Amino acid sequence: MDIRPITDRYSVSPQIDPQDAAAIKEAGITTVICNRPDAEVPPSHQADTIRAALEAEGLRFEVLPITHQTMTHDRVAQQAAIVEASDGPVLAYCASGTRCSILWALSKAGQLPSDAIIEAVARAGYDLSAMRPTLDAAAAAQG
Repeated sequence: MDIRPITDRYSVSPQIDPQDAAAIKEAGITTVICNRPDAEVPPSHQADTIRAALEAEGLRFEVLPITHQTMTHDRVAQQAAIVEASDGPVLAYCASGTRCSILWALSKAGQLPSDAIIEAVARAGYDLSAMRPTLDAAAAAQG
């Protein structure tokens, strides 16, 4: 397991294992979001299997599968709403953590400067500098 904090409330991770559930709880996470479609993983790592392990530890589990085609404004808003509704820190995971980082970055466009968004994600190990025009455009559309 590789939890990578972006903020105090939002971390991302590559694919987690069901056996990670106790360690995720010990890390203080209260909500886990799966952004990885089941078609990308074997049954041992599909959402229902991960859900059972996490819920056995008393954690909230949400599934919002994201692909390039489904990364829409509505999906970004859904992810942000899940994070906002969480009663504590959130861990979002996908194959590498990149999709989860992009969702967070897009949700913060217009709320934080693009430089701050890119720097926060870079500290977690993800280079989203190529997204600067997209973040700037999203911020301008909101302002």
